[in-house]
Amino acid sequence: MDFPRALRERRTGRHLSQLELALRAGTTQRHLSFIESGRSVPGRKMVVRLAESLELPLRERNELLLAAGYAPAYPESTLDDPALAPVRTAIDHILRGHLPYPALVVDRSGDLIAANSAFDRITEGASPELVGPGTNIYRLALHPDGLAPRIRNLAEWARHILARLGHLEELRAELAEYVPQLDPSAGLLGFAVPLHLQSSYGELHLITTVTTFATAVDVTLAELKLEAFLPADAATAEALSVAAAGAAAAD
Repeated sequence: MDFPRALRERRTGRHLSQLELALRAGTTQRHLSFIESGRSVPGRKMVVRLAESLELPLRERNELLLAAGYAPAYPESTLDDPALAPVRTAIDHILRGHLPYPALVVDRSGDLIAANSAFDRITEGASPELVGPGTNIYRLALHPDGLAPRIRNLAEWARHILARLGHLEELRAELAEYVPQLDPSAGLLGFAVPLHLQSSYGELHLITTVTTFATAVDVTLAELKLEAFLPADAATAEALSVAAAGAAAAD
């Protein structure tokens, strides 16, 4: 990777002038201009400051350091690393605490890391090869053997999913082929894009929130996303509570 070009592309992609980035990074516009033109070679601390000032994801910060000829600054652990044991405990606690509503954790590619038992309400009827740890939740959502036949507002939900896949071009291209050319409804969507999902407990109306580990300095941890489903109406809340009670009684 050409470091001056990589830096310039990331700066312009965030619509920052050289002066704005220089002020954020505690340097001068002249020095930054020399760096971007290749006339000056920045030290490792300067590259870290520039990456932080650009608010780059940790993976991109490491890539920028490598492009400049320096070792990465941020580790990339596996989830079974003993150092991340508190993270695994926190994830389990959050997933259980969100019951009776569905919640899951995915990595940067949308591959499932973990989910709570209520997520079964979402996946019921889906092909087994699309469900479970390591499978891709975006593929699950839009594949004809996944949730797509049960999603009542597929046009709106599919656009919402595809808009999240800008960094996953191959997956986006695959999933776009599954989505029919449907026009979104003309009515107002309200305060959030809903998911209208048919289930054995009736039609569920759900909204989602996404949570990340804001202070993470490990690449793996920084890229985890906790997606929690919440009922958009009282009927959905009641249906999910009834489903959870039934599952508990069966156990």
